[in-house]
Amino acid sequence: MFREAVLLILVGLILSACTSTATDTPVAEQPTDASPPTTEGPVATSGVNDFFAQNGLTLAPPSCDGVLTPEQTEGPYYKPDSPERNSLLESDPPGRRLILIGYVLDQDCQPIPDAWLDFWQADGRGVYDNSGYTLRGHQFTDKQGRYYLATVVPGQYPGRTEHIHVKVRAPRAASALTTQLYFPTAAANAQDRLFNPANLLRVEERDDYLVGFFDFIIAAE
Repeated sequence: MFREAVLLILVGLILSACTSTATDTPVAEQPTDASPPTTEGPVATSGVNDFFAQNGLTLAPPSCDGVLTPEQTEGPYYKPDSPERNSLLESDPPGRRLILIGYVLDQDCQPIPDAWLDFWQADGRGVYDNSGYTLRGHQFTDKQGRYYLATVVPGQYPGRTEHIHVKVRAPRAASALTTQLYFPTAAANAQDRLFNPANLLRVEERDDYLVGFFDFIIAAE
């Protein structure tokens, strides 16, 4: 009887172990999705065509004279290591919505793919976020040298008209162009000692937002 009982216990243990193994092994072997799917080129430029189509935007071939975009001061509010993104609207900052689009070109008027652009600006009240990265972000041009940015029209603050800061660098360039973009109808342009009319956006009115156009011309190396 004892021998039979021992055999029954051993059989039970074996069956239990087999059941446990059959249950646990597939869980350990299941593939994970921790790694993001690979994409061609920078993430920031993967949806340029879709973005243009969804917003009814067209970008005509650039009108280029080969003159470099003027340098302008960086100012006191630049922060490196901004997030890579084409939209700065995640935190719903105050200000009228603005879509900024254009090309990055070299002095031969050829588009520069994978050019780096780093934008930062004040919100619609003229306030910068200096503790975080609201209204700050970098991106890369697509294979046609195009970029787009969803943001807001910045507000004025003492001594400054509405403006957007940006750094632009070609992939093989040693340094970046640092400059600022301006709005043609801003009343404070005339009083701003840094204002440069060469850096005016071309602006189109839409129902509930603006579209601003600007092509950067930079040194390729």
